[in-house]
Amino acid sequence: MKRILLTVNGPARAGALLLLCAACAGARGQTFDQLALTPQMGWNSWNKFQGRVSEQLIRETADAMATNGMKDAGYQYVNIDDVWQATARDADGTILADPTRFSSGIKALADYVHSKGLKLGIYSDAGTRTCAGRPGSLGHEEQDAKTYAAWGVDYLKYDWCNTQGLQAPAAYKKMSDALRATGRPILFSLCEWGGSRPWTWAKGVGQSWRTTGDIQARFTSVLSILDRQTNLRQYAGPGHWNDPDMLEVGNGMSVPEDRAHFTMWCMLAAPLISGNDLRNMNPETLKILTDKDVIALNQDPLGIQALKYSAKEGVEVWFKPLTKDAWAMCVLNRNRDPQKFAFDWKSEKVADDVASRETKFDTIIYRLRDLWQKQDLGTTKDPLSADVQGHDVLLLRLDKI
Repeated sequence: MKRILLTVNGPARAGALLLLCAACAGARGQTFDQLALTPQMGWNSWNKFQGRVSEQLIRETADAMATNGMKDAGYQYVNIDDVWQATARDADGTILADPTRFSSGIKALADYVHSKGLKLGIYSDAGTRTCAGRPGSLGHEEQDAKTYAAWGVDYLKYDWCNTQGLQAPAAYKKMSDALRATGRPILFSLCEWGGSRPWTWAKGVGQSWRTTGDIQARFTSVLSILDRQTNLRQYAGPGHWNDPDMLEVGNGMSVPEDRAHFTMWCMLAAPLISGNDLRNMNPETLKILTDKDVIALNQDPLGIQALKYSAKEGVEVWFKPLTKDAWAMCVLNRNRDPQKFAFDWKSEKVADDVASRETKFDTIIYRLRDLWQKQDLGTTKDPLSADVQGHDVLLLRLDKI
């Protein structure tokens, strides 16, 4: 199929592409309106491997995701980031895979990932070149979209390097329209870093948009990005998500820091795109990434991002409204040292304009469940008292009695 794309020219070539795309769309059976009704979950190669990507890595990662519990926990996208491309397009302008790293081609790789019950993602850029210097999509948007669809791609991360003189809303809409025109529902992840405030214009253009620059595997980076999310919650919802960047769980932070990082991304209703080596995970990393009770907060169909309720001396309290009038409550300790935490429910209430919900704990009683420790902690009839370890969280689910 790849050879057909490279050798058929003119109207016949366009017709072949359209037939291939129609076949791809029909085989998947999903529509654009059904994409990312809850935040997307998957893996991306960049945080751990940067440009060291290959067909073998992607196949082995798909194997790992399908068998280590991640697929069962909800992860489905295996995403190739930058440097999968050849250094130049072919004579017709068609984007090519690096012939050494991806000798079987992207179509064969997509077929392999699909055979595992997973989906394949790919990467491009709105400018002339990607961030690593490979061919960007500027001037080739329709051509690239048709190629991705014919290959069987399910996800496109679209970066913002080498875009001098371009306006982000127009550039991203152009690729969005091109993807839709293929007929294949390809999740569109905007990676514009928040410079043009995409949360104000990208709903309907893509399913998620980056809100900040790149994350790093340091807890200070996690906290810095977290601080930039608190005023964005009204823009998130089913099919359109604020994206504070990919996860660094398993990439060198401590276990408490990984747990806090993962918890806060779940509270934020952020895309959960892991960025570690899935083939070689320690038990603690796998346990964090696959905790179904915590993931359920992220995947709650209400789709509302958490609100910061209070902050005092490095200890923050966040509430996330859930379906069935439930809440998630997270106590985040930003300090290195353990902190004592007390919360008298009878004197507190949570008012959330986004959810149009107000809860007074002196009149409504909730059952408390510690999601990480898997322990019941009584009810809101009694004050809460806990020790929260440094750079860690206390995560509770509150269900109405």
